[in-house]
Amino acid sequence: MKVLLIKDVKGLGKAGDIKEVKDGYGKNFLIAKGLAKLATDAVIKQWQANQKKKAEQEAAEIERLNRLKEKIEKLKLTIKHKVGANGALFGAITNKEISEHLKKDFNIDIDKKHIEIHPPIKQTGEYEVDIKLGHGIHAKLDLIVEGE
Repeated sequence: MKVLLIKDVKGLGKAGDIKEVKDGYGKNFLIAKGLAKLATDAVIKQWQANQKKKAEQEAAEIERLNRLKEKIEKLKLTIKHKVGANGALFGAITNKEISEHLKKDFNIDIDKKHIEIHPPIKQTGEYEVDIKLGHGIHAKLDLIVEGE
């Protein structure tokens, strides 16, 4: 019996592979558990069409993220923060604060979990902040911290 693997199966193959298996193993385990489908022409064509559609969607998403990266890298975000007598900030600049300012000032919605600040920003000055956008795409945001 020929089956099309829908999910990776250890010791058999990866999703998308067409494998020849024994009837009992194919029907009672692979197909019953939703790991494979009977490899008919219609099933194979539908699988290929779905894979093509997924690839197109991923390409569109990567294009959108690259445009967002270019937009972010052109920005200079200025944050005003309270400063103590010695010139140090009261507290540090947080990724949540950066996310809120991006949303408010430039209408760019970035989750705070995707903003990395290393080392913590505790002084006024200019900094470069790393923003993870997804699909391995990172943007560098220029951040200016001014005293209030």
